[in-house]
Amino acid sequence: MKKIIANLKMNMTSREIKDYLLKLIVKNTHKNQIILCPPCPYLSLAKFLLNDSGIELGAQNISDEDEGAFTGEISGKMVKDCGAEYVVVGHSERKTKFRESARTINKKIKVALKNGLKVILCVGEQLTDKNLDKTKEVLKTQIEDALKGLYENELDNILIAYEPVWAIGTGKTPQPKEVEQSVKYIRQVICEDFSPKSEKIEVLYGGSIDEKNASSFAKVSGVNGLLIGHTSLDVDHLIQISKSV
Repeated sequence: MKKIIANLKMNMTSREIKDYLLKLIVKNTHKNQIILCPPCPYLSLAKFLLNDSGIELGAQNISDEDEGAFTGEISGKMVKDCGAEYVVVGHSERKTKFRESARTINKKIKVALKNGLKVILCVGEQLTDKNLDKTKEVLKTQIEDALKGLYENELDNILIAYEPVWAIGTGKTPQPKEVEQSVKYIRQVICEDFSPKSEKIEVLYGGSIDEKNASSFAKVSGVNGLLIGHTSLDVDHLIQISKSV
C-alpha cells in the first residue's frame, strides 16, 4: 500500500470542499492510503464528512509556538482538535514565500510531535544546487537541521517527502533514477545521524506529479508514496493516480 498525500494548498470554498470530499469518498477504492490536506479553515468540516471513510486528514501548516499572542497562527493543539492526524512541515513554498528558517521548521516538528501529529517533512534542492551537484549536501543539511534534538523513537512519526524545488509546479521532473538515488541518500543520512532503522522511515516523492507520470515515480525503489499538489485539485485525477500506483 502506498501513501497518496493530496495538498490542496490555498484553494476552494467550503461548498467546493464539501463537493470534493463527497465525490472522493464515493470514488475511493481504499487501494492506497489517501491523506487529504485541505486549507486549515476546513479541517473540521473535512473531518466530519470523512468520518469512517478510511481517508485520513492532514494540515498544511502549524505554528512553531504552542499558544499565545500570535495573531493569525494555528497551533498544533488546534490542528489536532480539528481532527488532523498529519501536518506538512518544511514545504518549499513556506521556506521561500514566508521565509521559514531551519530553526522554525525544527520547532514546528517538535510542536507537532508534542501534540500527537505525524509530520510530513519536505526536503529538496533548488535548481542551482542540482546544477552544482550539491543535491546530497543540501538534503543532508535540511534533514539534520529539521530533525535536530529528536529521540530515535520519534522518527516513527516522521514521513519524509523528497520534493526537488525546481520540479514543484513547473511541469519538470527528475528522472526516476535520480529520485531513487536521492531517496536512498535520505535514508543513508537518517541511518548515519539518527537511527539504524532508517528503512522503516517512509519516504515519498513530490513535484509535478500527474496522472501520467505518477506510476513511474511510485515504482521507484524505496518510494513509499506520493505528495501531490495541483493535480489533486481534480478528484478524478487523484483517484486515477491512486488506482495507477
